[in-house]
Amino acid sequence: MIQVNVYSRSACHLCEVAKAVLEKIQKEVGEAHPFDINVTLIDGNPELEREYGEQVPVIHINGQAHDFFRVDPAKFKKAIAALHPHQ
Repeated sequence: MIQVNVYSRSACHLCEVAKAVLEKIQKEVGEAHPFDINVTLIDGNPELEREYGEQVPVIHINGQAHDFFRVDPAKFKKAIAALHPHQ
């Protein structure tokens, strides 16, 4: 299963929007390109705040940086599809 991680902050409007877009894509691609969404709050974690502090939300796919601030649905779907080459 593909793992999508959203590095986020509490009370972050862009983070909520990004998560909603990812959930919408998750429903759209369904069984063809399944993925799990995990949210990691960086609040109070000095290492994560240093790395992602001004860029949240930061989206990773299988541990690799994909995007930040906003999710581009077409770019995201293309990246997910590339991880499912047999379909």
